[in-house]
Amino acid sequence: MSDTPHAPAPGLSAPADIPTAVPEADEHRRVEELAAHAAKEGVRTGPFASLGGIGGLGGRGGGSGGGRGAGALRHLALVIALGILCGIGAVTKGSSFATTSNMVLILSLAAVIGVVTVGMTFVIIGGGIDLSVGALIALASVWSTTTGSQAQGPAVMIFTSVLVGTLCGLLNGLLIAYGRLVAFIVTLATMVATRGLAEQLSDRKSQIVTADTFLSIAETRWLGMPLLVYIFAAVVVLGWLVLNRTTFGRRTFAVGGNPEAARLAGINVRLHTCLLYVVSGFCCGIAAVMLTAQANTGASTHGMLYELNAIAAVVVGGTLLTGGFGSVLGSILGVLVFTTITDLFILNNLTTPIQEIAQGAIIIAVLLIQRWGRGRSVTT
Repeated sequence: MSDTPHAPAPGLSAPADIPTAVPEADEHRRVEELAAHAAKEGVRTGPFASLGGIGGLGGRGGGSGGGRGAGALRHLALVIALGILCGIGAVTKGSSFATTSNMVLILSLAAVIGVVTVGMTFVIIGGGIDLSVGALIALASVWSTTTGSQAQGPAVMIFTSVLVGTLCGLLNGLLIAYGRLVAFIVTLATMVATRGLAEQLSDRKSQIVTADTFLSIAETRWLGMPLLVYIFAAVVVLGWLVLNRTTFGRRTFAVGGNPEAARLAGINVRLHTCLLYVVSGFCCGIAAVMLTAQANTGASTHGMLYELNAIAAVVVGGTLLTGGFGSVLGSILGVLVFTTITDLFILNNLTTPIQEIAQGAIIIAVLLIQRWGRGRSVTT
């Protein structure tokens, strides 16, 4: 007979002299170090495959020691794709495409959806999905441009927009993490509900912004670059730092890669999952401020299909929809790829349906490539 104590049967409490399966402090530290390594190397944290010591739990799909190289190759491929698109633009519409003003236009177009994509990257790496981002932007824009909000000045308008987005993200997080509901269904429901609330508040009418200081957010330029681009860059840098240089980021990879192993390592998976949706909502609030200033109105139609555009950019950027692997840089490169394609189509007078067909084809192609790559990693 082994002297090793056994865990109590289900439904029975463990006697005081029998240790439970809670990891010790040094084990918790080891998991944190593995997550930090995964974040640094670009390895999927499902590689908690190496966590055999924690209840024998492995990761989902395993990791690869060549994570850094794989991540760098994905980024390089996206940069090459951008280069090819720019080459096509220079050949087909050189006089219109290869200009400083057009490059600035592309960055301006990418700014709002780029901020949303940063929040979406956190959610998807953490193993979730958020279909409500576009509707949250609409609600935040409408709420911040009501007569009452505008009467209080631009500072209150900005605060209201960010607060509405953050609180809606918190609601999503609470329902998903603590209500134990499926993220897809919850965010689909909040997408419909918040869009309806935005229509109710605005009576389906556009609300004109009268505060010049607020509008200056979209009109101000520094060194020839719109302020919106600087806001976009600041959010990207902050998102990259949080994801790659903080405990929160390391735990995001851990929760997305293998939530059970993360839980056994001492990470509060429910709280962390909830906070990921708060981050997404916060980004939506910022994006709503930017979009409202650009459009000069708050409207319930703002943010249409932003959820699909953000998810597309994240997927093309190399983030796995199953969670545990991805990067902010890759997602932003994905945003720039799609924005450049849109710009090219507009310059070449191609219709919107063709743009949508091309976008859908690109997403499917990337998913097939990801599936093929995972299949090869499993067989080798």
